[in-house]
Amino acid sequence: MQYYIDSTICILYSAFMLFVIGNQIRRTRKSRKITQADLANALGMSRTTIGQIEKGTVREVGVRKLMRILEFLDLELHVRQAGIPPTLEELREEGNNR
Repeated sequence: MQYYIDSTICILYSAFMLFVIGNQIRRTRKSRKITQADLANALGMSRTTIGQIEKGTVREVGVRKLMRILEFLDLELHVRQAGIPPTLEELREEGNNR
């Protein structure tokens, strides 16, 4: 039973992270006045895929595809150990990006 609970939490956490990443992509894209269609065309993707990534509803997204989007928008993906609170520097950077 414990395995079931842990895997459910993991799935929820993963979905939340995709939502957070997608939200940052959308905010950055809009702040630069780039449409979903323009971003999709520049990267050879569909507008629907871009929209799903931004909403966090995409069923699967490859790392290379995600990295191309982030690179195009001059964003980086940071990885840190789960459960560790963000550093003061990370919180400041997040505040500056809003």
